[in-house]
Amino acid sequence: MEQTAFDDPAYRAAAVDLLGVLAYGELTAFERIAEDAKLAPTLNDKAELAALATTEFGHFQQLRDRLVALGVDPMEAMQPFVTPLDAFHDHTAPSDWLESLVKAYVGDGLANDFYREIASFVDAETRALVLEVFADSGQAEFVVDRVRAAIAEDPKLGGRLALWGRRLVGEALSQAQRIAADRDSLAALLAGSVDRPGLDLAAIGRMFTRLTEAHTARMTALGLQA
Repeated sequence: MEQTAFDDPAYRAAAVDLLGVLAYGELTAFERIAEDAKLAPTLNDKAELAALATTEFGHFQQLRDRLVALGVDPMEAMQPFVTPLDAFHDHTAPSDWLESLVKAYVGDGLANDFYREIASFVDAETRALVLEVFADSGQAEFVVDRVRAAIAEDPKLGGRLALWGRRLVGEALSQAQRIAADRDSLAALLAGSVDRPGLDLAAIGRMFTRLTEAHTARMTALGLQA
């Protein structure tokens, strides 16, 4: 029988952890966006958010199905990440419609970038799934349009939303670091092994530069100062 990466117990644990955290992230994204739809100022906005929430749930189902195919209970795979992800969302609960949009675009965007970076170290099938799940689902255009229109109407909103965006990036980075530190398997995935190169300090520095640049680009797209 042909050997695969999943024959290595350490690699299998890391891949399952990655799929587990992503699955719970998509499940909570569905829940949050559906809840945010209640704050939508128009029926059109409500419908747009409902469509985005449906997309997020579809992503959750893809990740869940991949775990099942690996012989893993998806609920067990997600469980270790419930507390840290729920804590992040509790600390970054938006106070209004615009903050909820910025959070979905900026906060989630940074977290997604981080997990895309980790996906560079997994097998081709898992990597393809991660990249598919995090492909733009139309959220960016919707959020940028609504936030820019609101700032054009009331320029004072720009300062408040920029502060909110900076807070989100700090919380998202802290959350990612906590998860990587708490889960030895994910830390080992980034560190690599004898036959699978990982990240050295210089590469880690470049990764965080890429994350910061992507965050700045998102803030600029919204018309906000990073």
